[in-house]
Amino acid sequence: MDSCLFIHGFTGGEYEISPLSEYMEQHHYRSITFTLKGHGGSRQDLLHSDRHDWQRSAENELTKLLKTNEAVHLIGFSTGALIASQLSVQYKPRIKSLTLLSTPVFPLNPIELLKTFASLSMLRNYISKFGSTPAKATREFQRLVRESFDVYPQIETPTLIVQGKRDHLVKSKSANYLQQVIPTSHKQVLMVDNSGHMVCHCEDKDWIMNEVLKFIQRVG
Repeated sequence: MDSCLFIHGFTGGEYEISPLSEYMEQHHYRSITFTLKGHGGSRQDLLHSDRHDWQRSAENELTKLLKTNEAVHLIGFSTGALIASQLSVQYKPRIKSLTLLSTPVFPLNPIELLKTFASLSMLRNYISKFGSTPAKATREFQRLVRESFDVYPQIETPTLIVQGKRDHLVKSKSANYLQQVIPTSHKQVLMVDNSGHMVCHCEDKDWIMNEVLKFIQRVG
């Protein structure tokens, strides 16, 4: 049985990718989810972790999985896609495929972000989230974004890029950039009309999940 390792996003958790991980399980793939170091707890937990801790916690999960699997499919959401990209290069011979969901190549800044909110409830949710996120953690995220520009040109693993056209956290041109810069000859881009950032929870999620499955089956 092939295995998929899922990596969630910054300040997020396993719920962000749980619909897809459950879907892959239903189609006979072993799905592994976990919580990045510093996430899923208190503000202090996030404050006392950095991007290297996030990367190491994902690498630890991958190396454990590789002890019992010849190769693994990596699936990263948002910041998790940045970490998955780096791991696909570091463990190149052992990674069967790379799926990048809502990759923040060009994230929106807070001012741009506030302009995109359509409802007061959404605005309140994000103000609360920004207020509970330590500035140090945000700087670590920004450093990870910048460092990833050196990683993309090294990706040789078959890659699926999924981007919602209504994403309020990531500029849609991020997907076009990845398509142009990632050198693998086996890559595919899905631009999703009716999705925001949370592609695994959008109204088109069934179609997206089926496309991810088909891509992994083709390259697997």
